[in-house]
Amino acid sequence: MTKDVIALTPKMPDVWTLLAGLHAGGPDLGVATDADGAVIQLCGPGGRPLVSIEAPILVHTPGETERLLGARPGDVPSAPLWWTEARASTAVPEAERLAGSFAGRLTTVLGGATWPPDAAHTAVVPLTSDITALTAAEDALPAVDVLTGSTAVVLTERPFVAMTAWLSDILSACADADKALQLVTPPHARLTLATRTALTGAPNRWVVQDKECGYYDGLSGAVLRWQDGTFAPVRTDDGVTVAASSFTQGGTTKERQLILSFSTRHTPDEQLVLGRALETAWQALTGCPPAGWSTAEPINLPWSTRQLTDLARHRAPSPTWLLAIGSPDRPAMATLRIIRTKDGVEEEITFVTGYGHDETPPLDAIEPLAETLATRHGLISLIASLRAGRRDLTVPPQLEAPPVPVAFALGPDGVSDIGLDHARRPPLNLRPVQLGPDTRPGLHYPLRDGTNAQAWDTLQQLTQHLRTP
Repeated sequence: MTKDVIALTPKMPDVWTLLAGLHAGGPDLGVATDADGAVIQLCGPGGRPLVSIEAPILVHTPGETERLLGARPGDVPSAPLWWTEARASTAVPEAERLAGSFAGRLTTVLGGATWPPDAAHTAVVPLTSDITALTAAEDALPAVDVLTGSTAVVLTERPFVAMTAWLSDILSACADADKALQLVTPPHARLTLATRTALTGAPNRWVVQDKECGYYDGLSGAVLRWQDGTFAPVRTDDGVTVAASSFTQGGTTKERQLILSFSTRHTPDEQLVLGRALETAWQALTGCPPAGWSTAEPINLPWSTRQLTDLARHRAPSPTWLLAIGSPDRPAMATLRIIRTKDGVEEEITFVTGYGHDETPPLDAIEPLAETLATRHGLISLIASLRAGRRDLTVPPQLEAPPVPVAFALGPDGVSDIGLDHARRPPLNLRPVQLGPDTRPGLHYPLRDGTNAQAWDTLQQLTQHLRTP
């Protein structure tokens, strides 16, 4: 298991401050680098990494420490702040105190605070354990606690498990090695929306520790056992998966989430600016643009369509995956995947906003938004849905109701391919609304208000009709 200690400072940790922190273990420890120099490692004899230190991140986005660490506003510096993360291996007892000493030395010199608050100190931590047999494997994945032929297991105790840069690196390495990533957490942990998206579907899995059944899948509820080098579902004699009671007995919530999943297509040229469709949706549903964006959490950069376009252009023709976040008073988050296809440059966007029990989701804003996306931003298709879920958009390891669709929309290209007459006459009690001019229209299909799960049947019949000439 890795123990994380984070230094949150108002000033950038310079070279001399980092060197002072690296002397937390005295002169007997070695120093190495990983990830092309982006990670510094304190190593014991034999090269075994004890503490891995990420490059400091300047976080401009307000509310990120509260969102990811649960810290109160007065406990940490206000944004902008520097976020320096140290991960200690629990294979060696001294490693956690080494990470705490490193973070404590940074905040002593630069000011600020640490997370967890009681982890920081400035004492030298001598290495007394015999770790000569714990050498570092040349092909070891970063910060992985258990590695088998099929699975990489990461254990973490964070209250909110974010898609940090190091977790994203592990996920990418697992995909390249054709391995599953299984994330093990205590029962009180919750996932951020980005992490939940990354762990959705086989072979990756969220494994939750449980005092009654041992382990269960935090997204499906299936009881798990360690079998043949991986966590796998427990099944009855007739092959039925067993569900954990801790998962199914989760409390319901009156809070809700509005989910927009849509895609756009653009002609590639030098004047193309990406991210504007997402910005338009954000403005329409929240009244303000996104607050920040990044390739991982914490989301550290101020929102800029020009900068994210430059990154996507630099990475092309490889895909680019990005995150965006809203202001703390209106929880909203989005994932944006930019890909180059034979038809142009496409954006695949999932945008989620959270609402309290006394707040009304703006369902009436979806139709005019769909028209704007269809006429100005190259809309391919859009589906809007509503679900019961936490306003803060975190995911608990408990049963949550699936989303219910409230609207579906097709862009002009889709309507043209299907045929306008066919697309506007589904065999249902639906009256699609035309989006845009008669010469090149899109169509918006209002479904229900998000309270009746039969809307899924309606959507299925509609999509089947649209696929049938």
